Amino acid sequence: MGLGVFSLLLPILVGLASCHPIPGRKNFNKLLLISFDGFRWNYDQDVDTPNMDRLAQEGVKAKYLTPPFVTMTSPSHFTTISGRWIEDHGVIHNMMFNTETRWKYSFKTTQKKTEWWDNGVLPLWITAQRQGRKTASFHYPGGGAKYKGEAVQRSLVESYTHPDSNETEWRENIDIVMNWFTKEDFDFVTLYYGEPDNVGHKFGPETENRRVIIQQIDRTIGYLVEAIERHSLTNHLNVIITSDHGMTTVKKKPNVTEILLIDYIKFNDSVKFDIVDYGGFGMLLPKPGQEEALYQALKNAHPHLNVYKKEEFPERFHFAKHKRVLPILMYADSGYNINGVNHGFDNVLMDMKTIFRAFGPDFKKNHLAEPFDSIHIYPLMCKLLGVTPEPHNGSLAVTQEMLVDSYDQHLTLSHWFSLSTAGRELIKTAKVDQSA
Repeated sequence: MGLGVFSLLLPILVGLASCHPIPGRKNFNKLLLISFDGFRWNYDQDVDTPNMDRLAQEGVKAKYLTPPFVTMTSPSHFTTISGRWIEDHGVIHNMMFNTETRWKYSFKTTQKKTEWWDNGVLPLWITAQRQGRKTASFHYPGGGAKYKGEAVQRSLVESYTHPDSNETEWRENIDIVMNWFTKEDFDFVTLYYGEPDNVGHKFGPETENRRVIIQQIDRTIGYLVEAIERHSLTNHLNVIITSDHGMTTVKKKPNVTEILLIDYIKFNDSVKFDIVDYGGFGMLLPKPGQEEALYQALKNAHPHLNVYKKEEFPERFHFAKHKRVLPILMYADSGYNINGVNHGFDNVLMDMKTIFRAFGPDFKKNHLAEPFDSIHIYPLMCKLLGVTPEPHNGSLAVTQEMLVDSYDQHLTLSHWFSLSTAGRELIKTAKVDQSA
């Protein structure tokens, strides 16, 4: 009798396990994904951050998060929103470039250029929309593009003059997003802030300026929690707070010999196109017949410069197989840059690790999670939204222990309480009979 009941319920449980939305019913909580650009994993350890500390008690904290390589804003954010390695989704750099025209487009210029983002991989906004969810992007990288002709239902893209560190504006953005959830019934919103990245670039990560901006972020998180309570969303909204990469201090003269490619090669003679002005990572397109000579000139040029041919680039980076990647790649050791800024380094380095916090009705309280790769955020978000994911490189098994229910029967609390009393008793009976 018990096994018979269980067999009747099995199709329901299987449907829940695969994240298929239940037609005509809305059993899943809303989700807000917030990214603070360049928030290194330990930035809160030398600053008083009462609100972040509270989140660790009221939700989930991972020891740290490993971003994908290359550790830059656009590539990393698109990995989070798609669950795919960079060599799969094709957003390989902050700069969009054309090797024939030699045009290079800045980070903000690329935000509305669909041709840079739409490479056959669907971000979660589009997947969720196609399954009946309302989605929005507030300044999140990639949110302003179209994917297979489809735009995100609500999208705001940063202007060129956007004030990255205006605390009043940060709070106004939160108020806007809360209204999207409550007055317009959005299900999934991504919210992006450009700090502490800008401060890290301008002043360095080990400075008082950086500590000040972390305190501002902490106050903003406190405001967020208050806003959630004020809008009566405490029991209906899950929040994930994360980042795209960390930050390290770049070594300068006279303390070190800096990496200057012009000391080793003549660009006019051997290079057709280069992307080498963006930190610890670079790519070169040699002129015809010059690839081997260029490679030989650079591979042992500097003790802290790692140079590879595209086909020999380390597999662990999951980066080099995309067609946009140029024939010669290089990255610097930690603290050394290639004509540029202070991230873009090897994602195994601790200075490149970043944060992960999560709280809301579906997350455990006071749960410390082991470190994990950012690709695993995507299946977690699909689970929270009740969305069937696109093919991805992540695994729900990595994050499932963060959730309030172990999902032994893949039944969330919201599903449980939506059942009738009789229905709940049937499931209890079936589980007992099955275990007997």
